[in-house]
Amino acid sequence: MAELNEIPVTLIDGRETTFGEWADKVRLVVNVASRCGLTPQYGALEELQKTYGDRGFTVLGFPSNQFLQEFGGEDRIAEYCSMTWGVTFPMMSKVKVNGRGRHPLYAELTRTPDAGGDAGRVKWNFEKFLVLPDGAVHRFRPSTVPDDPAIVALIEENLPRG
Repeated sequence: MAELNEIPVTLIDGRETTFGEWADKVRLVVNVASRCGLTPQYGALEELQKTYGDRGFTVLGFPSNQFLQEFGGEDRIAEYCSMTWGVTFPMMSKVKVNGRGRHPLYAELTRTPDAGGDAGRVKWNFEKFLVLPDGAVHRFRPSTVPDDPAIVALIEENLPRG
């Protein structure tokens, strides 16, 4: 898991850091898009952030135009997410999630199989990877809503005890 935490990421405002900045938290990594039929999932993602954000959880949004449904400029993406969905969780710079040039974080995360045993390519926008503080990764396909009971249970079971 140490190597996953060492992977560089760039926030949408240009600040560079590593995935390890949030290593002590339960992290829900999601490839997001502003013009997708699944875009309303932003609402549930923000609700998870509001519910668990102060208890050791964070959503990490990774905009991607891999499926041709994201705005071109990062300023426009940031404004859309803030104004339309009230997003308060960290948003990263736009990334590729599949193929040549895909972000190193996605190169690692996509090795994780989903509940059906399938690993590999991200199938669509809003695919979710729940990364636990112990390094375990759970993968949920795009049709699984962010507040699905299986995701919520894993979040609650793995929040820091306080």
